[in-house]
Amino acid sequence: MEAPHNSHFVRQATPDDAAAILECLRLAFEPYREYYTPEAFADTTLTPETIRSRMAAMTILVATSTSAEIVGTIAFAVVGQHQGHLRGMAVRPEWQGQEIAESLLSAAEAGLRSLSCRRITLDTTAPLERAMRFYEKRGYRRSGAVADFFGMPLFEYDKLLI
Repeated sequence: MEAPHNSHFVRQATPDDAAAILECLRLAFEPYREYYTPEAFADTTLTPETIRSRMAAMTILVATSTSAEIVGTIAFAVVGQHQGHLRGMAVRPEWQGQEIAESLLSAAEAGLRSLSCRRITLDTTAPLERAMRFYEKRGYRRSGAVADFFGMPLFEYDKLLI
């Protein structure tokens, strides 16, 4: 599942990528730390233990620069009949605005489509306004479901695949 782009490649992560994925998540979410509860931030940015669990439960993709640096990540999994879920989208700050997120999202959607998913959900928090706009521009809409995420509201978005 390697997709070449001008400045990066998208591929499936391996266990050897775990530390770089953790660093990518931490750097991408650090500007929002003060808006998260400590538990929500830890669950979002993961730990060496929880990334292993995520790798076991979900497919994790990474975007790598032409020098093989991991510059972005996203995870996806089938969570129900014909339904997939996205989690952990992050792009290193210095790489934001360079179509990394678009490439990761497209690759994750293609992966879910190949697994017969017709609907994709994702969850996000209020501080991530830029992410919400990004998803809305790509066809995701608020489903109306709001869950508790370690003391923070977690808004569900969904999209029907065509």
